[in-house]
Amino acid sequence: MLSKWIRALSLGLAATFLCAAQAANTQDEIVLGQVAPLTGTIAGTGTEYVAGGAAYFAYVNDSGGVHGRKIRVVLKDDSYKPDQTLAHTRQLLADEKPLALFGFIGTGNVLALNKNKILEDAGIALVAPYTGAQDLRDPMNPHIFHIRASYTDETAGMVDHLYTIGVRRIAVMYQDDPFGKSGLAGAESALKKLGLELVAKGGYDRTKPEAVDAAVAAIAPAKPDAVIMVAVNKASAAFIKKLRAQGSQAQLFSISVVNFKELLVNAGEDHARGIGISQVMPYPYSARIPVVREFQTLMAKYQPDKVISYASMESFIAAKILVEAIRRCGPEPTRQKVITQLEKMNNYDVGGFRITFSPDNHVGSHFVEVTVIGRDGRLLR
Repeated sequence: MLSKWIRALSLGLAATFLCAAQAANTQDEIVLGQVAPLTGTIAGTGTEYVAGGAAYFAYVNDSGGVHGRKIRVVLKDDSYKPDQTLAHTRQLLADEKPLALFGFIGTGNVLALNKNKILEDAGIALVAPYTGAQDLRDPMNPHIFHIRASYTDETAGMVDHLYTIGVRRIAVMYQDDPFGKSGLAGAESALKKLGLELVAKGGYDRTKPEAVDAAVAAIAPAKPDAVIMVAVNKASAAFIKKLRAQGSQAQLFSISVVNFKELLVNAGEDHARGIGISQVMPYPYSARIPVVREFQTLMAKYQPDKVISYASMESFIAAKILVEAIRRCGPEPTRQKVITQLEKMNNYDVGGFRITFSPDNHVGSHFVEVTVIGRDGRLLR
């Protein structure tokens, strides 16, 4: 009996300390944790992604915060390395006791959290990871909330587009990891439904993004009419130049995580012109819908030295969604309340872009459209 009483007391004290740790986070401020690549192979994308959320959080704080509490984002740089993502997240949870996690970047990076049950053990939400991997959606992780369509959605959309315009000979160049393989699987599945198969496929090592010779060697001899690239910026640029050097005139399409401005610089405007890029967020360069107008205004005010881009647009929308969930929690938010309120966001309109979550669905959007790099180096719809 005594041992049972001691065990019950220990569990009670542990729960009390956990609640106290979370409550301490809400007395004067709301702490959020973010881990993103500010250095490394996709530092440009990471910097842009951080900027959009920062602009919205700054606006919220200038407007009085959430129920009188200011938001403080603790940001760590993981250089796009999953082991660093894991270490930084553990440190954030131990030292800062954030209410929620926000805007992590990279499929392998987030999968590392899943493998080690970091979110599950902490009982904390991760909102808007910058990844479309199917492995992070199926089966559903109850602690992850996606606001972007999957890579499967993106590549399937590109296959459907190509089929509609009469293109049948399609190849895929992909990063040889869960990110790239997710997009590859989407393309293969979409083609199978149409009674077709890839004419070729070629992968590359994520740790050597410019070493794409094997991918070119696997794809160029098949003479595809179109190639879908499920790859990061440097790998895409290297592949484009080397494929064109082989004389290929294939139409090229890229996944949404690619930064088209980096493609212009690294591949050259002549090579990059005409490349199609799938997008999963509203077009950020025209203020035709309310959330884009708001985004452009607040970026100019709070992040004037950062660029307007799809990445910063996505982070801005993600910040709006997370703040709304925290607001709905009332004056005393907890990690579980944030999860509950996110799951109640049914057809939530952030200003012309809608998100739907439920207890059984944590993929808020399946929106995909294709843009093209134009002659003047601009991204056209």
